[in-house]
This record gives sequence, structure tokens and C-alpha cells, in this order.
Amino acid sequence: MSGLRVLVITPTYNERENLPAFVSAVRKVLPDADILVVDDASPDGTGLLAEGLAAADPRLTVLHRPAKQGLGRAYRAAFRLAFARGYDRVIQMDADFSHNPEDLPRLLAAAESADLVIGSRYSQGGVRVLNWPLRRLFLSYGAGLYVRLLTRLPVMDPTAGYKCFRRETLASILQGPSAAEGYAFQVETTYHAWRAGFRIVEIPIVFADRVAGRSKMSLAIAWEAIRLVLRLAIRHR
Repeated sequence: MSGLRVLVITPTYNERENLPAFVSAVRKVLPDADILVVDDASPDGTGLLAEGLAAADPRLTVLHRPAKQGLGRAYRAAFRLAFARGYDRVIQMDADFSHNPEDLPRLLAAAESADLVIGSRYSQGGVRVLNWPLRRLFLSYGAGLYVRLLTRLPVMDPTAGYKCFRRETLASILQGPSAAEGYAFQVETTYHAWRAGFRIVEIPIVFADRVAGRSKMSLAIAWEAIRLVLRLAIRHR
């Protein structure tokens, strides 16, 4: 992977408690990667904190957005920036340590022979989730089953948010249609990559529930995902 330009993107909204440790953990395993923090005007001062971290780390930049506008919009803005700056590999992950930074080298290694690599909670016949109540686990696994049944997407964890894109895959996604504003964006990008013929590989990870801060999931976000999957299924049948 020598010579490849790698960007790690993390969207933030009220992640002040997690961000310094997250940046340090990413830097430990990928010292030559760049980090992009996409902050949606966090009222807890996450954006200002990120600027302070960037002042001490030339490989860290901050993209400020005027308000909380959804995960999908945050990632699309970051993806456009990543593509414009010529990155070869683009990784998306959460800053709350539900995605373990120690898995980053494994995602990059898998991207040597795959166009999209997914850090999967449910691949290879197992469930790898820590500290989730059974209700949330059933909802997550059930959502993945719902996506697979309706769209025929051959991915065990289609709602996963820990991903590594090759530049070519990212370009195709940016050129395709996009409607999701919330977590449905995770399904949408994976689905479009599959429909475009890109090779998708899932590698097993252990997903741990956040320790600090609050989840951004809501009923409105879940309903958006349900409707998006229905539209995808209807459009391509």
C-alpha cells in the first residue's frame, strides 16, 4: 500500500468526549493517513475542539457544516472533498469507538483486492456486537434481513457504517442518484456499488456500543430507511 493516499472520514455531532482519543487511536495505527472531521455545528463545541486538534496535526482537517443535516449529507460532502483531493482509499467510520480503529489496517489490506470493504457485524455466520440490548440487536439484524430480502443485495451487514472505498467506487457512487439523508445512506452506497458491478468484501469486526455520548438514531431515521429500501426494490425489479 506504499504511496497510496488514505483519508479517514468521521462525521461528528456532539462527540467532544470521544474525538481526542479517536484521533489518537487512528494516528497510532495509520500514522500516514489523513483524517477529516465533518462537524454539523455541534452545540457541545466538537467543531472548535476539532480545530484545536487540527492545529497540532497537519494531517487532520475539519469540514464545518452550518447545522445538523443528516449523516448522508455529511458523508456526501466529505466524499466530494475526498475525490477532489485525489485520495486513493477513503474510509468512513464513527468517532465513538463502536468502530475499532485497530481494524483499519485490515480494511485497507482487503481493499487491495476489493472495491468496497465492509467491516461486518454479521458476516461468516456469527454476531459480533458488544453491550447492545437484545431489542437493538434484533432491530439491527432484522433491518439487514429486510434489505437483503427486498433488494437481493448479497451482503450480510448492509446497514454497516465501517467501510473502505477505492477511488473508482467512490466516483461511481458520487455520480449515481442519492436520496438518503440519515443512516439509510449506508444501505444506499453499498447497494449502488453492487449494482455498478464493484466487488464487495465483508470482513468480520467486533462492534461495541458507544461508551460516551448519545446515539443519533431516531424513528424518523428508521422510517426513512424503510422507505428507501422499498424504492430501491421497486426501481430495479
